[in-house]
Amino acid sequence: MNNEINAVIKLPAPKRYGYFIKKVADFEEIWGLFDGGWAMTEDSEGNKLVPFWPKSEFADLCTEEYWRGYKPKKIDLDDFINKWIPGIKNDGIKIAVFWYNNDSVVIDPDRLLSDLEEELENY
Repeated sequence: MNNEINAVIKLPAPKRYGYFIKKVADFEEIWGLFDGGWAMTEDSEGNKLVPFWPKSEFADLCTEEYWRGYKPKKIDLDDFINKWIPGIKNDGIKIAVFWYNNDSVVIDPDRLLSDLEEELENY
């Protein structure tokens, strides 16, 4: 595991969220895990969450324990903003940003969208 990945996964979830926003804006891509369907998880109240990561390497770390057989799959940022966000919102699902070791920032799709749009204005 390289130094950047090792350092970032040790950050608390809110700091990983900030990293996620910057990297997604930089590379204009988001990563999910796919195996005949997208990986899902849930919060302590049983609400469905869909996890996303800023790079394939981070998503790949989660295939060892929780999502065996899943593979990282890239989502273009435009597709994420225009198709995924409205779909996730319509389904009443929240997003688990940078899920790692049962820890993530759980966020409403609209809030993630506004944070991404705000960051993209800097480019």
